[in-house]
Amino acid sequence: MEAEKEKEKEMREWCVALPKVELHAHLNGSVRDSTLLELAKQLGDKGDIVFEDVKDVIMKNGRSLPECFRLFELYHILTTDHDTVTRITKEVVEDFAMENVVYLEIRTTPKNNEAKGMTKRSYMNAVIKGLKTVEAVEVVLFDSNSRADKTPMSELGGDTRKKKIYVRLLLSIDRRETTLAALDTVNLAMEMKDQGVIGIDLSGNPVVGEWETYLPALEHAKELGIPITIHCGEVANRNEIRAVLDFCPQRLGHVCCLNDEEWKKLKSLMIPVEICLTSNVMTGGAPSLELHHFADLYNAKHPLSLCTDDSGLFSTSLSNEYYLVASTFGLSKAELFQLAQDAVEFVFAGDELKRSLRELFERVGKELTT
Repeated sequence: MEAEKEKEKEMREWCVALPKVELHAHLNGSVRDSTLLELAKQLGDKGDIVFEDVKDVIMKNGRSLPECFRLFELYHILTTDHDTVTRITKEVVEDFAMENVVYLEIRTTPKNNEAKGMTKRSYMNAVIKGLKTVEAVEVVLFDSNSRADKTPMSELGGDTRKKKIYVRLLLSIDRRETTLAALDTVNLAMEMKDQGVIGIDLSGNPVVGEWETYLPALEHAKELGIPITIHCGEVANRNEIRAVLDFCPQRLGHVCCLNDEEWKKLKSLMIPVEICLTSNVMTGGAPSLELHHFADLYNAKHPLSLCTDDSGLFSTSLSNEYYLVASTFGLSKAELFQLAQDAVEFVFAGDELKRSLRELFERVGKELTT
């Protein structure tokens, strides 16, 4: 028993030391529980919410799906304040960097809230301000042609210098939005491409909205050359799953509820998949860890990357997702390292940054896999 515990501890520590690439992280769902508790208490004191209604859910580990949805509502209320958005962004980046995430794509829906004096642009400015106020780690946030992307990454693991994390932003189209609002988000992404915005995401409640509503905005993004990732197959909507596969975005998130024909098509298209194990099990997209579609895609050598989805909401971390893959599917350290390294090829950032990340993995590879 002791030997097993020691083995688990060693593997968990190794998964933290592993340099990692995070491609599917929602900003609001990655808020620290301690911050959520503090901010919820402030809202309660102001009478905006009943603090006692959410206190237990915030402090609970292993939340049910209905409890998760209650927190989604809370996130929505919190992120209508510019200073809160800035603080959350700062903390989320620090938390990922402490887990040895070396490249992070944060996705978030730019909010338009006239009552709070918030526009989609001012919301994104608050996010970028958060990135620029990080002090615990060095954040590199530029376009792919900048000099900063060509500087060598500082070594990880035991190095006393500041950790470096490359951060890029994806603007999410929410499924509740109109075609016009979705087009606004795409245009904003284009306007802010020199400020670290590099892609478009389609997400939100999977049972809300129609594919045809967002299609003009997604086609517009494609015409502008903006990379696109789409939440796909969170529910068994056959028509939409087929339409998304036909659209052929650069990446897909989740892909839980595909049928045999759709799996076959996905594999033939070789669209990289953002795998979110804990999230999929908790939301019922996968029946269990053991029966998660990760194994099928991995064995088929399909391009995929491990991601957290909502690290705060689902009480996980990217290190933990790698540990779950090791303990559930028996992957070796060398295989885990390869999985992390392969994710570099699916980032939306430019070739120069990919080269920097490849060099980093080459440098630390021998040390971590021997």
